[in-house]
Formats: sequence, structure tokens, C-alpha cells
Amino acid sequence: MGTSTPGIGWPDELVQTLVAGGRQVIRYDHRDTGRSDCVDFAAHPYTLADMAGDALAVLDAYGVASAHVAGVSLGGAIAQWLAAHRPERVTTLTAIMTGPMGADAGPAWARAMAGEEPDPDDLPPPAPHLLQHFLRAAATPPATREEAVAAGVETWRALNGGVLPFDEQAARRLTEDSHDLTANPAAAANHDLAGRQMTEDRLVPLSAIKAPALVVHGTADPLRPLPHGEALAAAIPHARLERIDGMGHSLLSPGLPGQVAELILRHTA
Repeated sequence: MGTSTPGIGWPDELVQTLVAGGRQVIRYDHRDTGRSDCVDFAAHPYTLADMAGDALAVLDAYGVASAHVAGVSLGGAIAQWLAAHRPERVTTLTAIMTGPMGADAGPAWARAMAGEEPDPDDLPPPAPHLLQHFLRAAATPPATREEAVAAGVETWRALNGGVLPFDEQAARRLTEDSHDLTANPAAAANHDLAGRQMTEDRLVPLSAIKAPALVVHGTADPLRPLPHGEALAAAIPHARLERIDGMGHSLLSPGLPGQVAELILRHTA
């Protein structure tokens, strides 16, 4: 799954569609989310490579030698890392609403937050309305569970992109369950710290990826605009790019989980 999101971020509809199509599905909680351990990041920092190691440990525990690996956002970067560094474990790669794992989006974000002109070499920063949402959220951190849930729902609303309908009920259920599953909801913010570490292993050429690759990206993604997905598809040999009209940076729109699942089914056939 993506940043700060446990395994239940993969909607039941998506999982059930894959199972009905004959796939076995493993969704798991990243460290610092759900029922997985929470970490003192200052004392024990970790990287994208460590999170990829977690995915391998899950496969090892299930006795799975090679899998169809699908990742959303941060999970898409983890999936790329696996395909590049442990190709024998990746049967196919599906990267959803993500960009190249070696592209550091931090400078573009910083320039956008400061109101500066973008660098022509940058992939585009988040949409202005989303940056403004993040600034407001940082200025008023939630003090109670109710405030945390309300803030989470509004973040998902902003991420949805404003084109496809927003399933507020599903977003509330995901936010509540994500909060209640873990012993320390605040630990999920560690994913942002891990994701910003541009370590050398993330800079390997994606042209080395041999697994059949599908890149799925929304035309209304406010966090990672469409050029991020286009750049990823261009970097992986023979990758196929599937654009979903109106999809933002979430799976929280009615019918969207099934649509994405059908793309994965065709890719993994």
C-alpha cells in the first residue's frame, strides 16, 4: 500500500475481484501501520530498501518464491525496488499512481511550497489545492480521535482529485480502521521520512527491470500528476501505461477498485 496506509487500503472490492479471477491475494500492514510493529524512527531509521525487505519477508513466510507485485504510490516505489534488485521474486510488476523510485520529488515540492518557479527538469509538484490542504493540516494537528478521523477524511477527499465521485463513507471507514488498528497512529508519519531518503539503491536504472510492467495512473492525480506515471512507463522497457480518466491519488471512488482490479487481472494473465 501507499504512504502511512495499512493493508486495508487495498479495498475489499479490488481484492474480491482478483480472487474471483483466480488470484491468491496477500495484503499486509507496512511497519508503523495496522497490526505491524511501530518504530522509533529517530533511534532506528529505515529506508525504502528496508520496506522492500519487509515485503520479501512476507513472501518468505508464505513460501512464495515469486509473485505478481502490485504497489500504490509509495508501494509502487517498493514494487520497483523489488523488480530492480530482486527480479527473481517478481513475476509481473504493477505500479499504480506512482513515479520513478529514483526521482526525488522533494525539491519540486519545496519550490512549490515557497511559491518559486519550477525547475524545467522537475516532475510537476502537487496541485496547489493539495499543497494548501497540507499546509492547513500541518498548522492544526488533530488532538483527538474524532479530529484525526475528520482530518483523514478531508485528506482523502483532497487526494481524490475532484473529478470522480468521492466515496466519503469508504474513506471514513478506512480512516477509522487505520487509526484503531495500530497502537500508535502517529508512527505512520515515519513513512514520509523513509520515503524522502534518496539512497543509492533507488538510483539504479529502471531499464534493468525485466518483469512485464503495467503502470496505472489517473489523469487527475493531484499528488503525483500524470507526468510521473508517464516518466515511469518510459523508463521501464516495454512497460504499458494505462491512464484512468479522472482518477486522483486514491482508490476511493465508486467502481474504481474493480476497474483497477480488472487491469491487474489482464496484466497478470
